Amino acid sequence: MSMNLLEQAQEKLRSIYGYHSFREGQLNIIQLVLQGKDTIGIMPTGGGKSLCYQVPALVNPGVTLVISPLISLMKDQVDALMELNIPATYLNSTLSVEEERKRQTKIREGEYKLIYVAPERLDQMQFKQLINSVNISLVAIDEAHCMSQWGHDFRPSYLSITSWLQELKQSPTVLALTATATEQVCQDLQEYLQINKEQVVKTGFERANLTFKVRKGINKKQFINTYISKKNKDSGIIYASTRKEVEQIYQQLKEQGLDVAAYHGGMSEVERSRSQEAFIHDEIKIIVATNAFGMGIDKSNVRYVLHYNIPRTIEAYYQEAGRAGRDGEESECILLFSPQDVRTQTFLIEQSNRNETRQEMEYKKLQQMTALCHTERCLQQYILHYFGDDTDKTCGKCSNCLQTGEKIDKTKEAQMVFSTVKRTRERFGKTIIAQILVGSNNQKIKQMNLTTTTTYGLLSHLSQKNVAEFIDLLLAEGYLLLVGTSYPTIQLTEKAIQVLLGEQHVFVMETMTEVEPDQQDDVFEALRDLRKQLSSENNIPPYMVFSDKTLREMSRYIPLTNEEFSNISGVGEQKQEKYGQAFLNLLAIFKDKKPQIDQQSSSSKPSLGNKRKAGQYLETAKHFQKGESVEQLAKTLSLTEQTIIKHLLKAQEEGFELILEQYVEEEARKLILEVVEQIGSERLKPIKEALPDHITYLDIRFTLGK
Repeated sequence: MSMNLLEQAQEKLRSIYGYHSFREGQLNIIQLVLQGKDTIGIMPTGGGKSLCYQVPALVNPGVTLVISPLISLMKDQVDALMELNIPATYLNSTLSVEEERKRQTKIREGEYKLIYVAPERLDQMQFKQLINSVNISLVAIDEAHCMSQWGHDFRPSYLSITSWLQELKQSPTVLALTATATEQVCQDLQEYLQINKEQVVKTGFERANLTFKVRKGINKKQFINTYISKKNKDSGIIYASTRKEVEQIYQQLKEQGLDVAAYHGGMSEVERSRSQEAFIHDEIKIIVATNAFGMGIDKSNVRYVLHYNIPRTIEAYYQEAGRAGRDGEESECILLFSPQDVRTQTFLIEQSNRNETRQEMEYKKLQQMTALCHTERCLQQYILHYFGDDTDKTCGKCSNCLQTGEKIDKTKEAQMVFSTVKRTRERFGKTIIAQILVGSNNQKIKQMNLTTTTTYGLLSHLSQKNVAEFIDLLLAEGYLLLVGTSYPTIQLTEKAIQVLLGEQHVFVMETMTEVEPDQQDDVFEALRDLRKQLSSENNIPPYMVFSDKTLREMSRYIPLTNEEFSNISGVGEQKQEKYGQAFLNLLAIFKDKKPQIDQQSSSSKPSLGNKRKAGQYLETAKHFQKGESVEQLAKTLSLTEQTIIKHLLKAQEEGFELILEQYVEEEARKLILEVVEQIGSERLKPIKEALPDHITYLDIRFTLGK
């Protein structure tokens, strides 16, 4: 491949899309595609998959054909491309006969660079003739996991893609893209499309801007009321499993006077379309929906996704949660868990008409999803491990990472559970084991003579619900294993045997309530209002004017000239020409808030005489002075590493003599200080993004003492 093609791709990225560099993985995929190599791209939702075929489409001669199962996505993406003056169209069942005929004529005349179609259309003889009459340089298969029977959203129509490609009279480059591929799904794609491992690009599944939280044992409706009242200016999605629950939540929020819409399969197509369009255009802020909503909705400024019930699989959860923060801005994904949700999903699997093998796979996936709700590990890390990314890094901000309570030794209680499982010969499930331990007088327990089990009643001071939740945690942490399908039994793992032998301890985190910061930004709100006005005038969704991420950058730097405005990420030539002056006029009002880059702030170190009364954080600091690492301190004091870090930073702030930077390698410290000198130290995220991956947030915080 000549460097000229790559240079052209980078120029298109800058001039049309307004971005100065490709995201991780995008450049690798685009290079392979421009070399004419068939490629599989696995990127997280919001990772910029569409640019991987849109940019080559602008550089390559001929047409790019995009195969997508999502009719709503076709319209949104074509609208967005037309807004950028990129000629694109789609062919699907929503078009009238006359409109489709016009578009086919324009396709033959070479008026489009991108054409979107559903996989079902590939088998139509008329379409085959149409496609063979034009030069197809690239075929992009979106949502490619639909090809695999191991995928969570297998679609038989996708299986015809490979035979269709073989029948084509030309040999276009093939690019398969997905955000939710386990190792098994990835292997299927390689086999179906005959793509070598060297041409598989995985950028990892991490969504660093998403904060994952699980809430258990709460009043869900009350939680939603409180949460939404704090987020009334933000766009959000609330997912529920059934139509009935969608309607109940919708009515509940409607009665509060909130701008909300519902979306589910029981509504007419017109009603669903009206709800979807109102949400996309920011006419309403909240949409309550079943999982029928969101596939292909390219709304970038969704700030939160709430799950009222657990989805059936981790793939489905990550895909639905991933609809938050597609612009890269900080967003929340909160899952409200109750045991009844698991029973509902189990019932739905039982009632499905799928074969036994498929059902067994779905039961297993549901068990893995349930384990996510009970683990004490970092939620982001747990999800990444599920997708085959064995990272040791924790996100530092999920509900588990932010637990500030102490770890309590629950080895004795765990041994009681394991002993009960062993003494009943691993024949029973969670409910029976919990009933034995609390000393239940349940008729079934008596009939099976389980009251004679030596562990019967040993945890009678706890409720059956508490014991069942503890068993869930032991399952999630790999001490126990569920075996079977609709009525699974519990077995011990090697980890449990080590606990029974006294070779390993089990610690459980004492839960504490976290406090959520209240954030307000007048400049950002004013920019959002202007964006809404301009989008209404142009009859397009607000995010097609500028994303929230771009508005955040404007509010942070307050550009006042055309040159400064063009340097904002997401401002391309077309958008600057169309919207630039309107935004500059507004930003001029806030010129007094423009940051003074060269101004240095001075700070004075508090003296020891001004220290407040010493607390546990000073005990942590004393241990640190003796040379113990953060990891050692966490074990010694039975605290999380996050709490240890907070203690040390607080102690230093109070004047305690600590040299935190000694914890950071000299080379890393120098790099951090160099970056800070260039971009300042107000926010940690831009510093982290400018540094090599091996330098952690902890390194930055200890170097800067913040």
